[in-house]
Amino acid sequence: MSAGITKHTEPKADPSSTDEFIKGLWRENPVFVQVVGMCPTLAVSNSAQNALAMGLATAFVLVMSNILVSALRNFIPKEVRIASFILVIATFVTIVDYAIQAISVDLHKNLGAFIALIVVNCIILSRAEAFASKNGIGKSILDAMGMGLGFVFALFCLGAVREILGNGTLFGIAVLPESFEKWIIMILPAGGFFTLAAWLLLFNFFKLKKAKA
Repeated sequence: MSAGITKHTEPKADPSSTDEFIKGLWRENPVFVQVVGMCPTLAVSNSAQNALAMGLATAFVLVMSNILVSALRNFIPKEVRIASFILVIATFVTIVDYAIQAISVDLHKNLGAFIALIVVNCIILSRAEAFASKNGIGKSILDAMGMGLGFVFALFCLGAVREILGNGTLFGIAVLPESFEKWIIMILPAGGFFTLAAWLLLFNFFKLKKAKA
């Protein structure tokens, strides 16, 4: 009676594809875990607006460069791959630079030279070299989106805390009473280091707590 009976099973989603996206948000967060890209992280996170703009700009360049590097991976000679990756990244950074300048001149001035420095951001170059050049376009997009959103999340966490404590505002809107004594140090360079240290402590606390569970 058992002959000829087959069991129908539903196709399962590829867990590795989902993991490529999630890893950048938490397990391999570029700022809180890998501690890379510290120059823009500390320099432009004195306000939530600047932090969010830099994070989104970096995420855009990361996604687009990963797509192009993955698509051209079989055509780029190994001897010139790094130079080729930098050329690809620089192309999208130029697009972002002009786009931000067209949207808001003040924002462009606030971000300053750090927009151009996205070209040498080790997050982008490392993903191009370590992942996009070795994987297909689909996985490369998920990897870039995860790492990009992880970077946006980290910058926003720093920028929000520094702006709230330093100015009593969030995106320029007052969120603390006028009686609150502003911590001016938080919008100064030293405040970036203090805030980063606090977030790293918190992030690692939850990470260790999850590992022990």
